[in-house]
Amino acid sequence: MANFLRMILGVALLPACWSFARALADCVVTAAGAPGAACPESIALVGGMAAFVLCWYALPRLTRTYVLGHELTHAIWGLLFGASPSRLRVGASGGSVRLTKTNMLITLAPYFFPFYTFVVIVAALVVRVFARPLPFLPLWTFMVGFTWAFHVLFTLETLSERQPDVTAYGRLFSWTFILLMNLLLVMAWLAAVTPLGFGGMWDAVSSRTASAYSTLWSLSCRSLRWILR
Repeated sequence: MANFLRMILGVALLPACWSFARALADCVVTAAGAPGAACPESIALVGGMAAFVLCWYALPRLTRTYVLGHELTHAIWGLLFGASPSRLRVGASGGSVRLTKTNMLITLAPYFFPFYTFVVIVAALVVRVFARPLPFLPLWTFMVGFTWAFHVLFTLETLSERQPDVTAYGRLFSWTFILLMNLLLVMAWLAAVTPLGFGGMWDAVSSRTASAYSTLWSLSCRSLRWILR
């Protein structure tokens, strides 16, 4: 029964995935600024993502690095929910960490929580304590883009195979939830470091989401009327 309800919820979240993707595109355009006055942070973010894509195809895969981040993410989210992690194991073919308890967020965290991007952001916050405003902001944003692309590409490669973490909560629900969280985190970073702001982010997300579900409701009503004629 629980799996069936999660499948229904996954279907219900599909329009939200589309609306969040469109909202991200809106946020990138807004954050970039007017033509001829592009925001350096937005350019740096896209540049960092492009740089890692080049590394992905040109250099050996950093599989152990990804596996380490994956298992540490399980451990961090386990600690947040009161679990005790132990027996961390990392290898080229996979890894594991033992936790005294788990839940959906702990299980799916490595797929939506970019560990190395989090490390970059924490380092930036530490530097900001001693230097205000944060120096070399475009460089920090470049690293966010670089590490986020690292997270996205490895996550896509991992999800192309059967993953017990994902199947435990149903593939459709897990995939939609992972996509929504990834899109939301990127928009939040853009809102934090560019002229977009959290108000602009909220406007983009709310308007696109309302439009998507409004359109779906309208189409559903029309289809129902056609069926009942």
